[in-house]
Amino acid sequence: METKTGTTDAGSDAGSPVQGAILLVVFAVAGALVALSLGIYGKVHEPTARPLALLVGFTSLTPMKAWLATAAVVLVVFQVVSALWMYGRLPVKRKAPGYLSQLHRWSGSVAFVATLPVAYHCLWSLGYSTFDTRTALHSLFGCAFYGAFTTKMLALRANKMPRWALPISGGLLFSLLVGAWATAALWYFTQSGVPLR
Repeated sequence: METKTGTTDAGSDAGSPVQGAILLVVFAVAGALVALSLGIYGKVHEPTARPLALLVGFTSLTPMKAWLATAAVVLVVFQVVSALWMYGRLPVKRKAPGYLSQLHRWSGSVAFVATLPVAYHCLWSLGYSTFDTRTALHSLFGCAFYGAFTTKMLALRANKMPRWALPISGGLLFSLLVGAWATAALWYFTQSGVPLR
């Protein structure tokens, strides 16, 4: 800890890297339990095959889910780019504007909310599917996404996290969302003759 004189108090911060690593492991276990719980629920729950209410403008549930997931991915791409800019990792000479951190937070919140109707329908109405490789991967990515989200949100609020914890957890979160999107929404959009709204 830095004192008012500018010197570092070596004793007060001793052990913090170890404490941060232990805390990160605890958060990762919490995230793994969330992912596992969702997967178990989706597997043992009897799928209802009943759709949720449609959002205005969509004729069926599948295109609504595909577009909501796509909106979430677009917002998460913005999250990655804005985080890279705020941390000076983009080849941009201009410093990130002050309001970018607020946009970063809000875009993440809106992206997460956009995933909720999709996940709710996938788990409640369809269950954890493993009848082919694509659906098995989609189910795995979807459950793991919420586990990674749990881990990242816990790590975000904690002190003494390793410096690499947030970039790694954010990158994992992004990868899992893109994986879930690619094995469902992207797959849906590439089928011929499907309604787009």
